[in-house]
Amino acid sequence: MSVMYQSTRSRSEKVTASQAILKGLADDGGLFVPEAIPAFTVPYKTLAGLSYQETAYEVMKLFLSDFTGEELKACIRGAYDEKFDTKEIAPLVKKDGAYYLELFHGKTIAFKDMALSILPYLMTTAAKKNGVTNEIVILTATSGDTGKAALAGFADVPGTSIIVFYPKNGVSPIQEKQMLTQKGNNTTVIGIVGNFDDAQTGVKEMFHSRELAERMDKKGYQFSSANSINIGRLVPQIVYYVYAYGQLLKQGEIKEGEKINVVVPTGNFGNILAAYYAKNMGLPIETLYCASNENKVLYDFFQTGKYDRKREFILTSSPSMDILISSNLERLIYRIAGEDAGRTKELMEALSSQGEYEITPEMKEKLFCFEGGFATEEETAQTIRRVYEKTGYIMDTHTAVASCVYEKKAADTGVKTVIASTASPYKFTRSVMDAIDKKAYENMSDFELVDELNRISGVAVPGAIEEIRSAPVLHDTVCDKSEMQKEVERILGL
Repeated sequence: MSVMYQSTRSRSEKVTASQAILKGLADDGGLFVPEAIPAFTVPYKTLAGLSYQETAYEVMKLFLSDFTGEELKACIRGAYDEKFDTKEIAPLVKKDGAYYLELFHGKTIAFKDMALSILPYLMTTAAKKNGVTNEIVILTATSGDTGKAALAGFADVPGTSIIVFYPKNGVSPIQEKQMLTQKGNNTTVIGIVGNFDDAQTGVKEMFHSRELAERMDKKGYQFSSANSINIGRLVPQIVYYVYAYGQLLKQGEIKEGEKINVVVPTGNFGNILAAYYAKNMGLPIETLYCASNENKVLYDFFQTGKYDRKREFILTSSPSMDILISSNLERLIYRIAGEDAGRTKELMEALSSQGEYEITPEMKEKLFCFEGGFATEEETAQTIRRVYEKTGYIMDTHTAVASCVYEKKAADTGVKTVIASTASPYKFTRSVMDAIDKKAYENMSDFELVDELNRISGVAVPGAIEEIRSAPVLHDTVCDKSEMQKEVERILGL
């Protein structure tokens, strides 16, 4: 069955998967969604024996139906290879009663690698399929992890260039250095005076500008996105939830068809939306726990049915979740609105103009499989310390938010639970080491902390950290949030 894609905000535009990946965002500002979510038909017994690459093929062929089998297999082979430091790609580790799905074994030690390792292959294949001759300009906003993973994926990929905006004072020192030392003749990194929501809004405004698109086309450029608004980011994320279920079966932890819970630390909502899509494909998921930090706009939404971004923006130790406008929630809103594009558009326009919207009681009823939870900064640190002292396992701050919510909400349900572990603790060494023993480590430099983390955990320092110890800064541009488009015009010579 061929799966076509349409916008969440109108019924008029229908495109193939490859066209949706190239465009990134629909012309009306909506997000591309499949007309129907395909059913996963591989028997559980077979699933338990599949490698990560084989699982990826079985899932992605259903959504990316205009890619040939060989095209898709070539993309998967190129993406999930020795750049990951473990053969399993996404190991499932049992600690303290839960199963941590480690999504940080890629090139930039964060879960974004899982999708951004394959997106450049999907993008360049899609360009060939559709006869695109323009250079594809990847325009991306990042709260810390997407930026580096996208930069690493697209660096020196022919026919592409990439521009990343990030909040200058809103990412960890390691995250920032990873981006600012990125090599590649086609890469640009710009810090903005503002927060992630400002960066994301600026990027969306450029995508929406027809005048800018026309000027770019005359110069031989066109935009696409590496953010999770791109369906080419979302589909590969579905894979690892299916793979986790297969691994639970393989390890004898569950029986065929047994339901599991999933806890996901969530900011922009893409990662948990992928788990929701997996559930809709038929994966036996009981409850999806949406774990928030102190920027708990999603927790409040699941409690009340009201999404309200009009609140203080809090900088936390889990910066990739410091988000008040969760872009991918729009895809869920579209589903629970009965795929009513007009209604979805109204709600999104209300969010833009008034800073809030409220769903109907009927829509809220359709959220029965979701449960919100949140962790304070203190609880996050306590979780890191508690699990380390009990098991010797060290997790990053984002995973700790999810682990805390698991303890509060899911630990006593009797249902086996997978926690999405979204980053290596090495990416947030200061926050992690402060949580374990602040007094002992407060006078150490960032890289002294790296060595100490290595000593107490026994986990090798990832190559992604070693390579930035002495790497020179190659990107040092900072601009006001109002100057983002001017910077893009300067870079492209418009």
